[in-house]
Amino acid sequence: MIIRSTTIIIVRRNGEVSIGGDGQVSLGNTIMKKGAKKIRKIHNDKILAGFAGAAADAFTLFDKLDGKLKEYKGNLTRAAVEMAKEWRMDKFLRRLEALLAVADKERSLIISGNGEVIEPDDGVVAIGSGGGYATAAARALIAHSDLNACEIVRESLKLASEICVFTNDQINIESL
Repeated sequence: MIIRSTTIIIVRRNGEVSIGGDGQVSLGNTIMKKGAKKIRKIHNDKILAGFAGAAADAFTLFDKLDGKLKEYKGNLTRAAVEMAKEWRMDKFLRRLEALLAVADKERSLIISGNGEVIEPDDGVVAIGSGGGYATAAARALIAHSDLNACEIVRESLKLASEICVFTNDQINIESL
């Protein structure tokens, strides 16, 4: 599934994890809004979550993930796997068009409606149309700078906004 609508990135570095997202909302080739917030803290502010895709679908998925986190006592991996299974199998949910990037203190994941739960090897997760650009920038900054996770997220999103037409420089960041 390719989502052409935003950039969300999670970076882990030196015990810190940060998530960031741009603020652009596009409808086709038209910019409808510049300052949307596509990231949030959920489950008593212990989980970072961001979405790429249809906003109404993403809010449904945030609520579903929060419910699974409650059911599985904050175990992000278990909640993500159970949510992905339900998302793939449920007649209503499988029509939702979004990807989620989520993180807690230990792991970062991408969750899709195809039943995929992916944990990267290097602690960098990015989704959306600018995800590849932000990932490349983050990996370079991790290798060649002393920036912390929050600073890497900000710089990666700035660089992605200069390349991806569906990403802007109105950046929101949350950290654990």
